[in-house]
Amino acid sequence: MNYEIVSLTEKTLVGVSARTNNSSPDMGQVIGGLWQRLYSPEIFSEIENRVNEKACGIYTDYTDAEKGDYTVAAMFEVDGIGKKGLPDGTEVRKIPAGKYAKFIVKGNQTTAVYDFWQKLWKMDLNRAFICDFEEYQNSDPENAEIHIYIGLKGE
Repeated sequence: MNYEIVSLTEKTLVGVSARTNNSSPDMGQVIGGLWQRLYSPEIFSEIENRVNEKACGIYTDYTDAEKGDYTVAAMFEVDGIGKKGLPDGTEVRKIPAGKYAKFIVKGNQTTAVYDFWQKLWKMDLNRAFICDFEEYQNSDPENAEIHIYIGLKGE
């Protein structure tokens, strides 16, 4: 898989999160449920100060890099918390500044992303296992373009 190395500044995001595990039988339901909650009227329309309309899937708090639990979140990047504060049931997360491997994935947003992660686990990449994230460039589920950033260890 082709990628480029990029340096990113810190990003602030608002949305919803949950803990899951790659071997958990309900992992797909947990992640899918987060996206449903993010796009529910009581959350989606209440997130203020969005930088853009690109939704992000974030993976953090890895306890065992290849087999353990991690936190997954569905969020939007924001430029500060709005006057109304956080919508009920949401939280703030930070994507840390640093070096990332940037991959571009195109196709059906569910199967293309799933296939990407299956291949990534087999790659020899100097991963930091601190924060990885997906940034959805459009909202076409069949012809999606997703930029996936994998955190790398510093030099």
